[in-house]
Amino acid sequence: MGIVNYEFETTSPISPARLFKAVTFEADKLFPKAAPHVVKSVELQGNGGPGTLVKINFAEGLPYQYVKHHVDAVDEANLSYSYSVIGGGPLGAKLEKISFDNKLVAAAGEGTLVKSSMKFFTIGDSAFTEDEIKEQIQRMDGVYKAVEAYLLANPAVCN
Repeated sequence: MGIVNYEFETTSPISPARLFKAVTFEADKLFPKAAPHVVKSVELQGNGGPGTLVKINFAEGLPYQYVKHHVDAVDEANLSYSYSVIGGGPLGAKLEKISFDNKLVAAAGEGTLVKSSMKFFTIGDSAFTEDEIKEQIQRMDGVYKAVEAYLLANPAVCN
C-alpha cells in the first residue's frame, strides 16, 4: 500500500461558521436540496460527530451509486473536520480509502478559505495520479458550489 498526499485550497463566499455547519451538521438535509442532480439522499448512522457513518447516495446516471464516509474528527471551535471515504465512490481496484482533513478560515476580505489535506491510500503497487485526484476534487466541488448557491439564495439556512 502506498499513500499519495495532496493539498488543496478553495474559496467560498459563505462565512466560515455557516459553511462549516452546512457541510458537517446539516449535510444530510442540505446536500439533496442543494444538489438534487447529484445527491439523491444522505443517510447518517450517528449524531454527526466522530464515529458517525455517512452514506451519500447519488442520482442515477452518475459514475458512482454511493460513497460511505467515516467521520474521524469534528472541531467546532476551530472549524475543522476530518473524515475518511471507506466505501463506494472511487474505491476499488486502485484505492483502499481516502482521508480528508479540512480547515475553514476567514478569507481575505470576506468568505471562507477551505484548506484540505487529502491522503489517497492505494492498493498494492497501484498509482493514483494527479489527474485522477483533480477529477475527484472536481466531482466534490460540484456539490459544494451547489451548496454555496443554495445558501446564498436562502440566507436563513444554517445561521
